[in-house]
Amino acid sequence: MDTVTTHSHPDAPVRHSYPLTVQEPGLGAALSLMTRTLPYALVRFGVLVGFSLVTIVWFALTIGGATLLSGSVHPWVGMGWIIAGLGAYGYAWWFVVRYALYLIQAGHVAVLTELITTGQIANGSVGMFEYGRRVVTERFGQVNLLFALDLLVRGVVRAFNRTLDWIAHLLPIPGLQSVVGIVNAVVRAATTYIDETIFSYNLARGDDNAWRSSKDALIYYAQNSTEILKTALYVVVLDKLLTVVTWVVMLAPAFALLWLLPESVKAGGFVGGLVIAALFASNIRQAFLKPLFLVMVMTKFHLAVRNQPINPEWDGRLSGISSKFTEIKDRAAGGWAGAPPVPGTAGR
Repeated sequence: MDTVTTHSHPDAPVRHSYPLTVQEPGLGAALSLMTRTLPYALVRFGVLVGFSLVTIVWFALTIGGATLLSGSVHPWVGMGWIIAGLGAYGYAWWFVVRYALYLIQAGHVAVLTELITTGQIANGSVGMFEYGRRVVTERFGQVNLLFALDLLVRGVVRAFNRTLDWIAHLLPIPGLQSVVGIVNAVVRAATTYIDETIFSYNLARGDDNAWRSSKDALIYYAQNSTEILKTALYVVVLDKLLTVVTWVVMLAPAFALLWLLPESVKAGGFVGGLVIAALFASNIRQAFLKPLFLVMVMTKFHLAVRNQPINPEWDGRLSGISSKFTEIKDRAAGGWAGAPPVPGTAGR
């Protein structure tokens, strides 16, 4: 039988009763929370910068080796060297670095959620890294289960966002279909903030059946999608603008680093400097900007659903939109136990 905490009420109209210490979902509150959890951002930044340096060296060896082999052996050998180098790089990113970053991100969301709901981390009894690790491992047992649940939630959110018809009303000007298309693309980019916000709701509510609380969180998101996505649209646009500014700032150190590389790698010259600058700007965005904007969306969600009864009609609507939502419902009925299959491409 599932254990229900004092903050989880799965059979009541209002499914949760966790406290909130943040009252406004603004940039100021987000900056305050980010400052308090800066060590997480710095660790994430360190991992990203380390991998970026490895990336630059790896590509230098890949391109330089391919050039050498093409000239001294055969062009096909050089091509094989490039394919092997890129394949090994892709494997390292997908199965090693991406997984490590996901663990750091999950711990960071756990700490941010604790600060949003209680104002302190475990009453000050443990450090933030220990708290993040403990929450993720104790609440979800195996991180693989959490990762698979996250993929399912993301699929439901994307399917739901594709059905929204209120976006055109944000730009009620005839002949601006192309602009509406851009807005829709921004909404798709906002999806990453929504699935992490639903994870935060899981933690705040504290229901031991994470499938059940995820199902309810998706319904709550559907109920409040207009207001939540307005915030998400704002932060995505701000994200793009600040990323461009960061990229411009990173041009100087990027070209300095390019100057230190071997002559064979400098053939790209200007283009190489632009690429390195983009890589470093991406690191800053991933480590500092994305968590900042995530907090804005998270607090907007938590404030929107506070004391709000759930609308059961959305259960049927989401079931009709996404088979992944139906899968979450089925597993909610059976409890958390049991690893879900890794979601494939089948279904909506």
